[in-house]
This record gives sequence, C-alpha cells and structure tokens, in this order.
Amino acid sequence: MAEDKPDMSAVMKAVAESPKRDNSAYHKAIAEARQAFEEAEAALGGPVSVRTKTKMKRNGDYVVKWTFRRSE
Repeated sequence: MAEDKPDMSAVMKAVAESPKRDNSAYHKAIAEARQAFEEAEAALGGPVSVRTKTKMKRNGDYVVKWTFRRSE
C-alpha cells in the first residue's frame, strides 16, 4: 500500500518548479475597478450601488458596463 502513495518530496519539487502564473492583468483590472468606485462616490457624493451588464463581442472581447447610482 505504501507503494501507491506518491513521493511527497517529488510532488513538492514539481510544484515549486512549475511556471508561475502572471496575474498582472488581474491586478490592473481590480485597481481600475477600485478607482472607478472611488470616482463614482466622489462624483455622486456618498455611497454608491452598481449594476453591471456584460456582453461577449464577435471578436472575442468581453465587455462589462458598470452603472453607478447613489445608494439611498
């Protein structure tokens, strides 16, 4: 039965040597979203609620439309 278990040191070495994922686009998008919320709150004078609309274009672009309204 011990033969069925993978060698943990080999598994850990494989994980450590695997290529790292580039998350820079994700971090940039989150920063832009936070900036949009901040600007909406400043423009509308307080807390805001948001409504989103998404669409996949024929060319493969994924479009997200954000509509901010002042929270009541």
